Amino acid sequence: MSQHNALLLLGSNLGDTEKNLNCALKRLEDSGCQIIKKTGFHFSAPVEFSSSHEFCNVAVYVNTVLSPLKLLELIKKIETEMGRTNDSLAAGKYEDRIIDIDIVKFRNLVFHSELLQIPHKKHLFERAFSQVLISELNQTVE
Repeated sequence: MSQHNALLLLGSNLGDTEKNLNCALKRLEDSGCQIIKKTGFHFSAPVEFSSSHEFCNVAVYVNTVLSPLKLLELIKKIETEMGRTNDSLAAGKYEDRIIDIDIVKFRNLVFHSELLQIPHKKHLFERAFSQVLISELNQTVE
């Protein structure tokens, strides 16, 4: 089976945010995703909605045998199992969340469907916190 490299961004702004992110990363690993590189935790204000809860974020490169849609399926399962009740895309708005996992890049693939947009242009070009994380991840030496 082919291994695919994917860039994921994770965020949490409810509860013990660092613990939430570590739990999500462990679930990814337990499901067969190999974490190749990881940034440190970064804290930022919510983007595109108002909240008094700061986000804790982390970026990772993973290797996976999953296709983009199967990886998205796994991510949604992890988010649901961890207690996330509303999907931002389905709800049409952003809100506080215990965990959020986004596929930012998947190899050099360009993919657009109702459920998934790769690359994730907001993270790559519009969100300052994402650009900081991606820059740090790309500077990290194994």
